[in-house]
Amino acid sequence: MSSSTLSRRDFLKSLCAGSLALAGCGRQLAVAGGAKKKPNVLFFALDDLCDWVSPLGYSQAVTPNMDRLAKSGVTFLNAHTAGVFCAPSRSAIFTGRHSSSTGCYTTQVYHHNHPEIQPLQATFQKGGYQTFGAGKLFHHPAGFVDLRGWDEFFVRSQGQKENGWGLDSWSVDSPILPQPYPNSAFNSDRKPANNFFLEWGKVLNENEEKMADTIRTEWTCDILRKKHDKPFFAALGLYTPHFPNYCPAKYFDLYDRDKIQPPPYKADDLDDLPPAIRKAKTARGAIHRRLEKIGAVKDAIHGYLACVSYADAMLGRLMKAIEDGPNSDNTIIVLWSDHGYHHGEKMDWGKHTLWQRTSGVPFIWAGPGVKRAATVDSTVSLIDMYPTLIAQCGLPAVKGLDGASLAPILRNPATAKDRNVLLPGMSPDEYAIINSHWRYIHYKDETEELYDVRKDPNEWYNLAGNSDYDKIKAKLRAAAPTTFAKPGPDRRQMKLVVQGKTFHWEPKK
Repeated sequence: MSSSTLSRRDFLKSLCAGSLALAGCGRQLAVAGGAKKKPNVLFFALDDLCDWVSPLGYSQAVTPNMDRLAKSGVTFLNAHTAGVFCAPSRSAIFTGRHSSSTGCYTTQVYHHNHPEIQPLQATFQKGGYQTFGAGKLFHHPAGFVDLRGWDEFFVRSQGQKENGWGLDSWSVDSPILPQPYPNSAFNSDRKPANNFFLEWGKVLNENEEKMADTIRTEWTCDILRKKHDKPFFAALGLYTPHFPNYCPAKYFDLYDRDKIQPPPYKADDLDDLPPAIRKAKTARGAIHRRLEKIGAVKDAIHGYLACVSYADAMLGRLMKAIEDGPNSDNTIIVLWSDHGYHHGEKMDWGKHTLWQRTSGVPFIWAGPGVKRAATVDSTVSLIDMYPTLIAQCGLPAVKGLDGASLAPILRNPATAKDRNVLLPGMSPDEYAIINSHWRYIHYKDETEELYDVRKDPNEWYNLAGNSDYDKIKAKLRAAAPTTFAKPGPDRRQMKLVVQGKTFHWEPKK
């Protein structure tokens, strides 16, 4: 770090200055216990953020604002996504239904395939709320934003509205890209896969306000600072820490690259997997082998952690906006990530798996009706958010939801009991059943995995082939759906038709 750069301690102070204070310093985020009026909601989504944050015990991450949020609310230590990558996860969250119910296993567009399903924002609107959305709440390509139920959905340009409301968070011709482009060691000597995969690099600090996620955050901060005639639901989705891991240099400077510790890897980790998944991950392992060959594993993790800290700084702006405005005593904050991310575990860099690195996510609630400074070890799922918000906010009941309300646990975390949660895969009859002791994985070819996650948190030893565990497998299998919805038409089978500022999908001829 150069002498002109803020010290790590001073930088953390600047992040925290004026932001929402905790016990003993400043006003509280919300009144303990239930509120007399309907609470406002800040629904804050991150992309590809695994459980590498300080409130979940990951010591390498610099996340002071998440730490403060955790101290003012309930942190779920064993929370799992509802889908194994962006599109199915977000479809499940906004419909309150697993892909086994909707058929949205991959890139299906739920509001085209199931227009009868009332999305979360529409339920808020029907419950008397103003609804505001921005950023990556749905899948990011054009045609995935569900425009129903929003009083206002923010995008940065008129062109985005006229081309199907795609997010366009980064483009190869962006003037604020790190130079040269591509910037990471992984891509510097070849054309990058998907333009930005495994790209990382420093954006000039003075360009922070030009970044798409910063712009979306500031738009949401304006909503949070205002007095509203009705309660509001403000939903913000950041693209970070999804690749490319580009963020201002000051967030890279929070970390000493040489001191970063990669996760533990096991050389023969894939040997006891079923044949199909072993073959797929052996091939995928070429990415990890390349990173190791060029000595860039720590660099890749450095870029990811820098973007985690950038996301944390955006949370700090949102928290300060609540404190500075008229809504400081009656706003619920829900922080979540659509799914986790592998950083070489199981020889993978990515998601799309049924293992812990994909399923485990940060999940923090704070505000009215939420206990302060509490943690919950019991297994929960992001599919639980829809029914929980109905309970917390007094919204109209919705039939057919797959999750369970966490409202009683938020009030009294001591009442939490462990349960089996479902994580569907990318096709029918492919899933994981997860609880605090076991992870059972069932593939569509009838092969299996079983992990004792208490003894084997890295999921290195597949017990599925050991007959001693047949009864446990049978019990976990019994918790899976008895039927799985047929996959609906996905993006490849449909054509996006844009008409002015609206769009619809049609089957391809």
